Amino acid sequence: MTLIIWSQQPGITLVKALSCSNLSILYFQSMLVETEGKHYPNSNGNHTMNMLNLGNRIRLLLIVTLFLGTLTLTSLGAIMNTANPQVNKPTIVLVHGAFAESSSWNGVLARLITKGYPTVAVANPLRGVKSDADYVASVLKGIEGSIVLVGHSYGGAVISNAVNDNSNVKALVYVAGFAPDAGETAIELSGRYPGSTLGPTLAPPVELPDGGKVLYIQQDKFHAQFAADVPANDAQLMASTQRPITEAALNEASGVPAWKSTPSWFIYGDRDLNIPPAALSFMANRANSKETVVVNGASHVVMVSHSDAVANLIDRAATAL
Repeated sequence: MTLIIWSQQPGITLVKALSCSNLSILYFQSMLVETEGKHYPNSNGNHTMNMLNLGNRIRLLLIVTLFLGTLTLTSLGAIMNTANPQVNKPTIVLVHGAFAESSSWNGVLARLITKGYPTVAVANPLRGVKSDADYVASVLKGIEGSIVLVGHSYGGAVISNAVNDNSNVKALVYVAGFAPDAGETAIELSGRYPGSTLGPTLAPPVELPDGGKVLYIQQDKFHAQFAADVPANDAQLMASTQRPITEAALNEASGVPAWKSTPSWFIYGDRDLNIPPAALSFMANRANSKETVVVNGASHVVMVSHSDAVANLIDRAATAL
């Protein structure tokens, strides 16, 4: 902050700049008085003409302008610095799962961006664990600096296989996500414990030209099954924009998972009807989760209904690096 003090006491024109913490004090002392057609004595007792006074006024005006310009630029720079992402923060890469798409991260993204994090929400192809993981790995290679990799649902299986010794990936965050061991599949893990009601809500498989099949949730069953704690209108939009997953992807075995060598964090809801909470708890414990958050009453889309809790866990994972 700058404080400008103006004085019209007789004497020579004087500019003093004092510095006190973040406060700059500019003190102007001048012999100039608003006059017309008169002479006034200066500090030496001599007389000067109005033309000299006018010249002094012009010079003083230029000095004031210079200092005010400096103040404006300094203030603008401070404002811009507070708006920019903070230096050295890791990039948060988020990978959605089946029956969802990248906009499911919007609430989390808004909070992370406010905290100054660079963010990337990847469009997961949902075609196969290895091929999807290879695609995400290619995205990671283009990011400089540290990365926190986040996966929801089937996206958890993808991030588990996407690190590929990429030393920039410093943390994994599983959001109601699968964390399979080598040889395990999403179908097997979700059926290992009771509680999943996904099967009956799926529409008849759609056959692909290559002989494969894709799966999606019937729209009239989507709200209750997938997003019970999300407002009905929002759930309907999610049902309409859901991206189907291949049947093969849910049955594809995982490779050696990254959670065995990379620290992990977990968050899920205790009302998840896609992946039983008991299965999520088992995977978190097996991965030696640094922190596991169970959100009371949350559905499978905890990142939508409780985006604040998810963003806060990601922030804690990032700051623990």
